[in-house]
Amino acid sequence: MEKLSYTDSHDPITFLTNGLKLMKQYYVTGMSCAACSARVEKAVSGIPGVTSVSVNLLTNAMAVRGDVSPETVIRAVEDAGYGASLKDPSGTGDGFGSKTGSSNGKTTGTEPLNGRKPPEVSETRQLVRRLVSSSLLTLVLMYFSMGHCMWGWPVPVFLRNNIMGQGLLQLLLSSLILLINRRFFISGFKALRHLAPNMDTLVSLGSMTSYLWSIFMLFRMSLLISTGANADAAASMDLLYFESASMILTLITVGKTLESYSKGKTTDALKGLMELSPQTARLVRDGAEVTVPVEEVKIGDVFALRPGDSIPVDGVILEGSSAIDESALTGESIPADKGPGDKVFTATLNRSGYLRARAEKVGQDTTLAGIIRLVSDASATKAPIGKIADKVSGIFVPVVISIALITFLVWLLTGAPLYYALERGISVLVISCPCALGLATPVAIMVGSGKGARSGILFKTAAAQEETGRIQIVALDKTGTITEGSPAVTDILCARDIPAQALVSTAMALEQHSEHPLARAIMTYGAERQISYPEVENFRAITGSGLSAILNGITLTGGSLRFIRSLFPVDAELEQAAEDLSDRGKTPLLFAAEGKVLGLIAVADPIKAESPEAIRQLKAMGIRVIMLTGDNEKTAGAIGVQAGVDEVVSDVLPGEKEAVICLLKQQGKVAMVGDGINDAPALTAADMGIAIGAGTDIAIDAAQVVLMKSRLTDVPAAIRLSRRTLKIIRENLFWAFFYNVIGIPLAAGCFIPLFGWELAPMFGAAAMSLSSFCVVSNALRLNVVKVTDPGRDRPGKNALKTLDMTSIRARIAPEPVPVAPGSLRVKATFRIEGMMCPHCEDRVKKALEALPFIEEALPSYEKGCAVCTLAGTVDEAMLQSAITEAGYEYISRG
Repeated sequence: MEKLSYTDSHDPITFLTNGLKLMKQYYVTGMSCAACSARVEKAVSGIPGVTSVSVNLLTNAMAVRGDVSPETVIRAVEDAGYGASLKDPSGTGDGFGSKTGSSNGKTTGTEPLNGRKPPEVSETRQLVRRLVSSSLLTLVLMYFSMGHCMWGWPVPVFLRNNIMGQGLLQLLLSSLILLINRRFFISGFKALRHLAPNMDTLVSLGSMTSYLWSIFMLFRMSLLISTGANADAAASMDLLYFESASMILTLITVGKTLESYSKGKTTDALKGLMELSPQTARLVRDGAEVTVPVEEVKIGDVFALRPGDSIPVDGVILEGSSAIDESALTGESIPADKGPGDKVFTATLNRSGYLRARAEKVGQDTTLAGIIRLVSDASATKAPIGKIADKVSGIFVPVVISIALITFLVWLLTGAPLYYALERGISVLVISCPCALGLATPVAIMVGSGKGARSGILFKTAAAQEETGRIQIVALDKTGTITEGSPAVTDILCARDIPAQALVSTAMALEQHSEHPLARAIMTYGAERQISYPEVENFRAITGSGLSAILNGITLTGGSLRFIRSLFPVDAELEQAAEDLSDRGKTPLLFAAEGKVLGLIAVADPIKAESPEAIRQLKAMGIRVIMLTGDNEKTAGAIGVQAGVDEVVSDVLPGEKEAVICLLKQQGKVAMVGDGINDAPALTAADMGIAIGAGTDIAIDAAQVVLMKSRLTDVPAAIRLSRRTLKIIRENLFWAFFYNVIGIPLAAGCFIPLFGWELAPMFGAAAMSLSSFCVVSNALRLNVVKVTDPGRDRPGKNALKTLDMTSIRARIAPEPVPVAPGSLRVKATFRIEGMMCPHCEDRVKKALEALPFIEEALPSYEKGCAVCTLAGTVDEAMLQSAITEAGYEYISRG
């Protein structure tokens, strides 16, 4: 498999979003509960050309896909009784930038919103002001209505025996409280006028009914006093519900304030990302450094970075070297050493040296902007688990109003006084809470997405975040995922009396002129240990065998065991060691001087240090782990044993990975983890595609989850986070349903005959105000989840006990496969010499598949051949030329 390095490809996040069909996001105003979001969603989904719409009550955001103009969407929202505005072009969801349309339908066009406070900040401040004012007036009202009337607290002299004066004072205070909280009435009755009642409708109906009833009773009191029935008028004071009308609004405002504050906490991760970007950049102009706003930086500008500077835009280093702290983007705490030619990214930190870099991506094209866009888009989508809550929310308020009316009538028919029947109906209205239902899923998704982003795990959609936790099988690509993706020296065995440094120096002298991947691995090993080597003469690459050169008149030779053994005697112990290393998937290279074998150096694509631990964690979760690779069975088996996977599927052609995934899906939910171009079809076919962040752009684009740190242990971390998010969502949904199932019958008085339990309207309002707060607070617990801690891992209830690999291995057997009626894809075997390792196989594979008459090639260095699927007549001369140019020798066909 061809492995592209991170510096050879574009940054993963930008390309991750480039392949997606971009959605338009809107900021929606006027929503107060799940019934509102359901109403908006229904209105917009009915627009011709809209393919999908998702409304998020938590962030007041709406994501719309389809060929439809923003003006049409905004008009549909306004016709439904709400306001909408197009979010800024970055799609970050902050409400800044530019705004199309208006929230009141009076203007359209583009209006600047620079400097405006984020919506949740402005809303919280308004709620706090309303809460303070309402609370102060409510305390005064409660003092007179309950403190004096029930407990005899002192009042001014002019009110002591003036029941009408006390009633008018309660009316005045209550009216002020209703005026301060008029938003409930405006929103509630507006929604009722559009035949789409919401939570505000319930609150406003309950409060207004209490208020109007109290005015009626106050008027009745004045009539009684005018007729001299002062005792009856005094008794009627107990039937005033001004304090209930006011307390309902005040307590709901308490809940709304707590909810708004908690909702702001859920978006802290997104806001934190937005605040990472530096405000200024130090540009190099005419040899001098000039500090300018970051908005003025253009592609191609050269900018300077001093130690401690935050990098303003994405770029490539031109001069200098330094340690770059990329923890803000990847969560990786260890700084990365970078020099000329390496890429740097926005919001990362220059720790040590002085650098000059050229800007390559600015503004909304930077990696940071891509992450913000991705997290925002994920939060704007809906998880499938939340659909049941959406369905209930759509009919919840009309059902509650109906229950309240039935409650009122039933109590009247049973002979209860009018005021008591009203009290029961009002209690039903104010205790019911559609908000908790609407927030149960999106608040957990938002917090989970933010937690994942801080940990270097990016979920593209809410559905991806949900489904990741249900994975039963994980299929891992080998090269670049389980292994490092590039060869490295793993073992050095010396003949007697030969120092290791002398062996490495001789090998470096011989390999210095070779371009083979194995040669580069040896040169890198020596350079890292500062081992010097001499210059050689008469260097010669012996096709299909090895290398030779002259050093001070001494002939040096290097190559495979077969090649060296054909020239010189090899010590039996060294020969056995070479064969053992080969059995373990490594490539032993022997080196000799004047016919004496000096020792061997084994080279392999090493397993990443964290791979065995990551696989162990996955297995501890009850997940079956499979390794897919194009390597031969012997090499693949050796690596599979080292990694600790459950099953190994070897000799897999790139096109067959997708077929393997489809067969695995018949047995359970499958996640495919990969990083190469060849992995893209399998990533798309899997239930969940997980891309390594340092992989190729196509793989990242095909996946639904991206691991920014390119660390395999982040796969179980992503599953762990998803499982905890699912647990929180289930808890929230249970609480939301349980609360309403218990609360509504309690408020209606169903438990009075059994236990004598009844609920006053003000206590119902208190319960309602706290329900949403509890749901949001529960979701915030995700912020303290340790996603990398495997201590609490347990197999899921859906864990697979067995896995049938028979049909999968049969599927990849090398047999002709029909591709069209009456035709077969013909396979042919070509003998090729000179391949010594899997990287040789990769080079031969690439050379063969570039030929027009070869569709797929499967080389094997151990068998010395390549099995090819033909797409036409073989041109022997072209075939031989391609193999020779790749550095190998074509022998024959068959």
